[in-house]
Amino acid sequence: MLSNNRSTVRHKTAVVCPIIDVINDDDFAYLTGSDMTWGGFNWRLNFRWYAVPNREEIRRNYDHSLPLLSPTMAGGLFTINREYFYEIGAYDPGMEVWGGENLEMSFRVWQCGGKVLIHPCSHVGHVFRKQTPYTFPGGTGKVIFHNNKRLVEVWLDKYKDFVYAIMPELKNVDAGDVSERLALRERLKCKDFRWYLQNIYPESSMPVDFHHVGVLKNEAYGCADSLGLDSENGINRDAGIFPCHNQGGNQILVYSKNGELRFDDLCMEGSKNSAVKLQKCSEGNQKQSWDYNQETKQMKHVYSGQCITVDQSKDNGKVVLAPCDEQHNANQRWHLEQAILH
Repeated sequence: MLSNNRSTVRHKTAVVCPIIDVINDDDFAYLTGSDMTWGGFNWRLNFRWYAVPNREEIRRNYDHSLPLLSPTMAGGLFTINREYFYEIGAYDPGMEVWGGENLEMSFRVWQCGGKVLIHPCSHVGHVFRKQTPYTFPGGTGKVIFHNNKRLVEVWLDKYKDFVYAIMPELKNVDAGDVSERLALRERLKCKDFRWYLQNIYPESSMPVDFHHVGVLKNEAYGCADSLGLDSENGINRDAGIFPCHNQGGNQILVYSKNGELRFDDLCMEGSKNSAVKLQKCSEGNQKQSWDYNQETKQMKHVYSGQCITVDQSKDNGKVVLAPCDEQHNANQRWHLEQAILH
């Protein structure tokens, strides 16, 4: 049962989630979930658990008996005031089966004046199956893309263009009629998605303050490429470079106001005379800080003073740090080609 021994939790507009414990679907072994993670999402709108940031720890005075204010919820396991549930639009009736509804409700609750919380004194065990028990008409991907298309069109404002750059295949998906959901948003006087990113989820890897969103194109070889990696499978992997395909996806990066070159939650990190690596983005990490020279088109690594260089002696090319060439050779000349969010 979800505890409601704090005034925040008792508020009508509070949507309260438990810590989700894992029940093994083979032997029902029970694994207690962490009380130091909260809900987030990546560039492809996949729900993810991330470490609770220090600002949230400060807000609750490091008291782990107090509920977390979470940017998103996992879905399925939550309590909500019945009247409030219908006031804010219940579930989107245009969504199908499963997928995306948790982010849609999270955005809607926060943007329309509510709160999503995780209560550390409440635990609910969940059997995580190896295979989904649901039937997805037309296939899993078709259903999830349809659902994501609806939440993007209703709640993400201009950030939908960013999502379409990351997932170009989503752009032409039929979302169905979203007019009633847009009218709901208007009626509830909901805030925009930029407000959500700035005030509720400033830790998100979605670009808010940036120099550039698009591709990093080398004159000699091609475009920097994430290789489809993220923080779950791409830590300490070499940054990729491949011929530019002009289809967005893995070749979209963000050059942030902090000087990061980001592929979602992975940042390009350099060490002197070494391959440029993909590492989990870490605020204040000088090895992840870059300075772009508009005149020479060189991307200089702040910590080492060297420049990003394409080493074409390697198969498929390799991105390395090397002394900055005063002749500004093509393998050190990069163009930041803006894609979206003008």
